[in-house]
Amino acid sequence: MRRIVSRVLALPDLAKHSAFLWGPRRTGKTYWIRQHLAGAPVIDLLQTDVFAEYASRPSLLRERFSSPDATGRRGPIVIDEVQKLPVLLDEVHWLIENRKATFLLTGSSARKLRRGHANLLAGRARRREMRPLCFPEIDRLDLERIVHSGLLPPHFLSDDPSDDIRSYVNDYLREEIVSEGLAVSLPAFTDFLRVAALTSSELLNYTNVAREVGVSAKVVRGYFDLLEDTMLGYRVPPWTKSPNRRMIQTPKFYLFDVGIANHLARRRPAPGTPEFGKSVEHLVLMELQAFRSYRNQDLEIRYWRTSTGQEVDFVLNDLEVAIEVKASTRVPDAALKHLSAIADDARVRSRIVVSLERQPREVGDRHGNIRLLPLREFLEELWAGRIVTPG
Repeated sequence: MRRIVSRVLALPDLAKHSAFLWGPRRTGKTYWIRQHLAGAPVIDLLQTDVFAEYASRPSLLRERFSSPDATGRRGPIVIDEVQKLPVLLDEVHWLIENRKATFLLTGSSARKLRRGHANLLAGRARRREMRPLCFPEIDRLDLERIVHSGLLPPHFLSDDPSDDIRSYVNDYLREEIVSEGLAVSLPAFTDFLRVAALTSSELLNYTNVAREVGVSAKVVRGYFDLLEDTMLGYRVPPWTKSPNRRMIQTPKFYLFDVGIANHLARRRPAPGTPEFGKSVEHLVLMELQAFRSYRNQDLEIRYWRTSTGQEVDFVLNDLEVAIEVKASTRVPDAALKHLSAIADDARVRSRIVVSLERQPREVGDRHGNIRLLPLREFLEELWAGRIVTPG
């Protein structure tokens, strides 16, 4: 039976600092709060009666939490799904300033807050993100299962992840779009999600996606913006500073979870197929993003691609590290040529091929050594801080 070892997320000292905690639903925010803040008051705005009470009278927050408890100390006050009621943030601001209260403010999207010019507390609350599960949090790396189930905790642990993912997509994703208050055609958006999943990890081409969906390129660009704003997808920008080559300027796009992407694309990739290779690349990106969220918020993740088609999947911190992902059990030397080419542009401290080979090894070229690491060893080194230094 699969199990979750523990979550990596660490928040600032909530007795001293307030924090926003963002993340898509079912990443485990509520479970984390129950485990780590069992005694804290929780205002859950998903409960209709709670929402109605505070929506009709936001000042209730100030009235209820202005006085410290009997011990003279105040723990954090949790407001879950705070984006549903942005006006509460004015009361939060007042309590932080005038009563030294601290808050944990959770949500699945900051889009409505930003676009409605809500009070984001002007730096008085630190930002954290909850991601799907990552390598240190799971008991075993069952790659074939993960590319099917994904790493949202309920799906990873489920005996029937297909049914759970179907419900998540059909109910939550549509609900999230409606909750953003947008006049979106749900049939068109559903078609868009399928095409976005099929093109996940590829260069963004709004015109081609628009043709497939039957809407304008402007509408499609807005759909991609919506996925990124709600943390359901991510653009990976290109590295463009080469003094010697013409570089691709277009970002790539990935959905936030490999299992969701494969479900939407209606595929269950088998080892050895190109789709399985894309899924392993997607999984490596998920790990890099989780590392950035939990260990180094300044980590820069890009990709490198020339106009002639030479490409390296991920480059970190302005070519400090270059990573190529190969979902094969034996990587031929010819597959390393792009890692040699990238070192012609700038000094790359570390060049790594992540593969499904059994043992690590090194291959030399004119720029030094390229390390070939099995996926597990790469993830162990990443989370031990040996690929990039934790921030």
